[in-house]
Amino acid sequence: MTSPILDLQKLRGAFIGFFAACALGIAGPSFAQAQGLAPDALVKKLTEEVLATVKGDKDIQSGNISKIQSLVETTVLPYVNFQKMTASAVGRNWSQATPEQQKQITDQFRQLLIYTYSGALTEVRDQQVQYKPFRADPADTVVQVNSQIVDTRGGEPITLNYRLEKGSDGWKIIDVNVLGVWLVENYRNTFQQEITKGGIDGLIKTLTEKNRSLANSSARRKS
Repeated sequence: MTSPILDLQKLRGAFIGFFAACALGIAGPSFAQAQGLAPDALVKKLTEEVLATVKGDKDIQSGNISKIQSLVETTVLPYVNFQKMTASAVGRNWSQATPEQQKQITDQFRQLLIYTYSGALTEVRDQQVQYKPFRADPADTVVQVNSQIVDTRGGEPITLNYRLEKGSDGWKIIDVNVLGVWLVENYRNTFQQEITKGGIDGLIKTLTEKNRSLANSSARRKS
């Protein structure tokens, strides 16, 4: 039976900009430097530097999952609040999960995103990012940075908006909107279906099996 968790992969091509921007730091500022940036400046600086690097990295473009995973582990985590994203995606069921279950869901969710977007990176070529005017009150702790991905080869621009939250260690991405679909909201619906069918452990099992399947597919492509 096909899991509804697979539905988001239909948008894989649209997530080119998201993963490239979330790669955050291949050639970007250090975490200490980024802490002092405004949210729009942070997104812009990191996105532009990362896109330039991805376009010149043949391993990433070929979908080298081990290199992408290493990149995410060492550079993405400081700038993306994966636990907040996961908790929001699980919704009201998050408080019912044990600390160990929460850790397993977070780890599997992060892995799922890595596999999903590794395919999109192979399509990064001539895309450019255009930013909309940023509007926020200085006192705001949650803001939205709006942009769009434009392909110089033609086609409709892809809406790409970020939601960031300010914490003690600076701004971090907590959600992303592509083509009008918020990542967390999309997964909240599918996660709820899995939990309704099999509880928290059922969700963990589904995520684990999906990641295992993606890992096997990646291995077959290499062979």
